[in-house]
Amino acid sequence: MPAEPKWLDGNEDRAWRTFVHAHHQLELRVQRHLLQDSGLTGADYEVLAVLSEHPKGRMPAGELCALLLWEKSRLSHQVRRMQTRGLIVREPNPADARSIMIRLLPAGRRTIESAAPAHVEHVRQHFIELFTPAELETLTALNERVMRHLAEQPFAGESGRDERGA
Repeated sequence: MPAEPKWLDGNEDRAWRTFVHAHHQLELRVQRHLLQDSGLTGADYEVLAVLSEHPKGRMPAGELCALLLWEKSRLSHQVRRMQTRGLIVREPNPADARSIMIRLLPAGRRTIESAAPAHVEHVRQHFIELFTPAELETLTALNERVMRHLAEQPFAGESGRDERGA
């Protein structure tokens, strides 16, 4: 007979549910602002931000997948949509003929540079400014602890990618 589950007590349940709901509501709100202000989805913004921060504005698709914590198929679909809009382009990888490079185009750089100021303002408004510097440090330390724990105990069948899929 299986052991009785160790159910969450009232405080544990409240902590878990408020964390999940706050994260969901925050992400939804910030992404709605992003789409309204710039026409970019959260995924568009993530890809453009990573590429724009890279010294050459380009990187191998596998490296981009790893940085975004995405599956290869998700990146492939996202790149195709963004390439159609003239934001990025796929190119052969001169260092590895079996892989491709994803390069930020000038229109993509202009788009991220235009979208970033409003995006960061919404992040400040709906998150950063709600906390003191000490609370932000605590929040960072707590989330880093969760991320370390998850990295040390991978999910069966997981390859270091997120579970959001495409």
